[in-house]
Amino acid sequence: MKSEEVRFVWMFVFFDLPVGTKAERRWATKFRNFLKDDGFMMLQWSVYARVCRGDDAAGKHDRRVTKNLPPRGSVRTLQVTDRQYARMKLMLCEATFSEKKAPQQLVLL
Repeated sequence: MKSEEVRFVWMFVFFDLPVGTKAERRWATKFRNFLKDDGFMMLQWSVYARVCRGDDAAGKHDRRVTKNLPPRGSVRTLQVTDRQYARMKLMLCEATFSEKKAPQQLVLL
């Protein structure tokens, strides 16, 4: 596949997990750590995203998320094209350092 034919896809994971008990907090922490270890970056507390090289890679990460689901709560995934992701607007009263700087994604092929 030529580089101009490569289609990058952004995969979002949205979740709402219970944290009322010690075991629930442990599961929520374990899930967030899994997302970070799998290359997702935190956009907001319960919203993570990562870039994938094509639909096959996005499907692979979707299966990984499914495999690591906590026993309770809700988790959703959404895939958007790189072009759609670039149209995202960041609206803040006060931006943090990481939000002022646009994310620089490095893809090693």
